[in-house]
Amino acid sequence: MKASDLMIKCLEEEGVTRIFGVPGEENADFMMSLKKSKKIKFILCRHEQAAAFMADTFGRLTGKAGVCLSTLGPGVTNLMTGLADANMDRAPVVAIIGQGSTKRLHKESHQIMDSISMVQPISKWAQTILTPENISEVVRKAFKVAETEKPGLTVIELPEDIAEEEIDEKPIKPILTRRPAADNRAIEDALDLIINSKNPIILAGNGTIRKRASNRLRVLVENLGIGVINTFMAKGAISYKDKHSLFTIGLGSGDYNNLAIDESDLVIAIGYDLVEYSPSAWNRIEGGEKKIIHIDFSPAEIDKDYLPNVEVIGDLAGALYQLNKALLERLNKTDLPLFNIESRQKLRSAMAKDLDKNDKDDSFPMKPQRILADVRKVMGGEDILLSDVGAHKMWVARHYDCTDPNTCLISNGFCTMGFALPGSIGAKMAFPDKKIISINGDAGFFMNVQDLETAVRYNINIVAVVWLDGEYGLIKWKQQVGFKGEHSDLKFNNPDFQMLANSLNMWGKQISNSSEFLPALEEAFKQKGPAIIGVPVDYDENMRLTKHLGEVSHTL
Repeated sequence: MKASDLMIKCLEEEGVTRIFGVPGEENADFMMSLKKSKKIKFILCRHEQAAAFMADTFGRLTGKAGVCLSTLGPGVTNLMTGLADANMDRAPVVAIIGQGSTKRLHKESHQIMDSISMVQPISKWAQTILTPENISEVVRKAFKVAETEKPGLTVIELPEDIAEEEIDEKPIKPILTRRPAADNRAIEDALDLIINSKNPIILAGNGTIRKRASNRLRVLVENLGIGVINTFMAKGAISYKDKHSLFTIGLGSGDYNNLAIDESDLVIAIGYDLVEYSPSAWNRIEGGEKKIIHIDFSPAEIDKDYLPNVEVIGDLAGALYQLNKALLERLNKTDLPLFNIESRQKLRSAMAKDLDKNDKDDSFPMKPQRILADVRKVMGGEDILLSDVGAHKMWVARHYDCTDPNTCLISNGFCTMGFALPGSIGAKMAFPDKKIISINGDAGFFMNVQDLETAVRYNINIVAVVWLDGEYGLIKWKQQVGFKGEHSDLKFNNPDFQMLANSLNMWGKQISNSSEFLPALEEAFKQKGPAIIGVPVDYDENMRLTKHLGEVSHTL
């Protein structure tokens, strides 16, 4: 068979069902081989960056590597932002990139560049296939490395002359790899710290949204009886309805749960990536006695504000199971929970009351809180919201509550604009029976607006809600905070979103009062294809929130 045929068979063996991308002439043999596959569907996109975001969310939600494809040169450079996002947000992705003939890689030649050297800093592993005999090994390794904790990006480069060669080879079958257990002494040391603490708290990070880890976390929380704060990317690790939930941290100001960490003498950081929320933002008491337990798949990053007293390294779900088991062996069941969660209820009630403010506000432009309250009404517990990056992201993180893990996707590692719209296409293809909605700013939305046409062409019912303020809202907010209310020129113009939808032969609406929004959402989800809703937003709430958070410490 041709080498490109073997590569498709290897991808089939890995369980690949979708490849998102934009091909070029250097992928021609690969695409002809892919056309013959009965197991893999190629999703033709309008921009490589959007294809990478689709693979990102597909991989993040399924746990199996999402796959994207580009041609050489500009195809790869277009792919880069989405690839970096997947790697830093811990999404398993395998990128397949084209390359010119190996006979011209050594010299100046049309569209030729060293793509592998370019992608290496943003990937876990990247490799050019230089002989057909290596295809089965390279593909197997790419998927194994991408999916191994912590997951991320791997890249395979296939030169056009290698793709057309003949080869007699078979794919390598994937074999389940078990992750190692945590060291028993580390478990005992962690338990000693917990038992001897007076006011511990859990900081749940990105790793806890893996389903097994989330389940084990919930058992530990019940046994310990302590509060849990989640990062932006760990929403739903425990349900916001759970009495142990102290909601989401990360706004970068003195929010209620920042104060809870200030008061604690022990932070149990579980599945926490420093890239999500800098330790300097929550470990704020200089010279204090606060201790830290680090529980994760890999050792802690070196940071002067994050120096764990104990590191429990191993499979996260397994480590939490071991910790629960050791706790039950050390203490009688009747002695649990170890702490009294009722001591946190004043804080929880104060924050819950604050989060509910303006949920029914009828003013227009709409307040962020009201928009998200209406969205929550139409979304079931297992439905999925994706937030783009901008001022709206801060409101989604703080006010959109979740009962289940992986139901609110926020890019807070690489944190790039343009993620949510194409990401929602990948999410819908991963879970076609769930409602999928993206919350976008008008700036980020237009960074990948072209792939609305992809959603129309494939008849994908995603709903895109676009918050309209005609500015780069988050930049304005941060400048106002840093420069006594002043900001640079950040304004731009927007189209009529209903007319934009009409031009693409899809459903759309631009609302003119707050009472129209909830019915528009309900109608949008009834469509057979994509839907878009433009919502003017009152971003004066941004500075009101900043002022309020500055006063929180005086209210508790």
